Amino acid sequence: MAKLSKRTVDAAEIRNKEYIIWDDGFPGFGLRIFPSGKKSYLFQYRHHGRTRRIAIGSYGAWTPDKALKRAVKLRDDVNDGRDPSSERHAISKDISVSALCDIYLGTGCAHKKRSTVETDRGRISRHIKPLLGHLLVRAVSSADVEAFVKAIVAGKTAGDHKTGKRGLARVRGGRGTATRTVGLLGGIFTFAQKSKLRSDNPVRNVTTPKYRKRERFLTIEELGRLGKALSHPASMAMNANVVPVIKLLILTGCRKSEIMKLQWSEVDFENGYLDLADTKTGARKIPLNDQALSILRSRPIVAGNPYVFPAASGSGHFTALQDGWQRVRAAADFPDVRIHDLRHSFATILAKDGNSLLMIGKLLGHRDLRTTLVYAHLVDESQRDASQRAGRTIAASWIGESDQGNDQKS
Repeated sequence: MAKLSKRTVDAAEIRNKEYIIWDDGFPGFGLRIFPSGKKSYLFQYRHHGRTRRIAIGSYGAWTPDKALKRAVKLRDDVNDGRDPSSERHAISKDISVSALCDIYLGTGCAHKKRSTVETDRGRISRHIKPLLGHLLVRAVSSADVEAFVKAIVAGKTAGDHKTGKRGLARVRGGRGTATRTVGLLGGIFTFAQKSKLRSDNPVRNVTTPKYRKRERFLTIEELGRLGKALSHPASMAMNANVVPVIKLLILTGCRKSEIMKLQWSEVDFENGYLDLADTKTGARKIPLNDQALSILRSRPIVAGNPYVFPAASGSGHFTALQDGWQRVRAAADFPDVRIHDLRHSFATILAKDGNSLLMIGKLLGHRDLRTTLVYAHLVDESQRDASQRAGRTIAASWIGESDQGNDQKS
């Protein structure tokens, strides 16, 4: 048992099995840690002789203090003879979609990773609430959802949104955004069904728009241009973290957040690994090539800051990559390349070098091999090239045998 402070929660180790850390100052208040690395607050109590647990919310979406206040409220309800676990679904039938979304973020997605919840929060605030938030949950029809999808595809919710003091989220519409957002909406209405707010899910019979995921990777010539641009950072007047972050992204195939949030405690110099406790697909080890290790060894350690790429002030991590990337890609003259395409480029090089889809998937941290199938055609090309090389070698040996035979006859 321990006091559930931010330090305690951050330090909670990941184990092979789910377990709970109980707060020693408030009985029943606890933190559940999952093998995936996800952490979620809960409150446990007894009602009519039965032990019940109720999820409060995931760490990140809820601070320890905020979760404790919720636990206090739940305890007070129990002391008043109420059963919060059974009552949490007894929501007013006249609830709006906007209010439902708030409840969903608070209690309906405790099973999700913190990063996923933050993504959901963004889609709710930028797409779902503006278009459907005013409607009553019980009144939303499939026609409303179809109109919702069309509006996102048409870009009616597109725009720039401030995220904190300096952050800026550029929200775009399109088929991909519509498909992902309507998927979330379907999950929210499934939560509404479980909460007895309606008997059906209006999203279920709506056809999601088909879209082709954008596949873009840097050619060898473009990689050369990128390298040239990165070798002259002073000419672009940008944060000193930009160049090493970009280099590590393309040298490791890591996701942006995995590098920008990288902490020194996760770097294993001795064995050449990044040992990440929490990624999109759970804990994983990422092998480092010599070039990536060299970059990490050259990084200065800032006292009082655990991050490899620290913020300019405070104890946080560097976040202003997008502005620097805009300058880098302008200097390299490929305006259509996104930061995520650096990851695609790493995978493409692996595929062209003859590595299997299984190997590529492991290095990229894909949980499902189907995610890696986008590189299958490149693996096929490398296999054909390997077959061609083998054929030439065999044919050359036959020619040698033929020449030997002619020499013996003469």
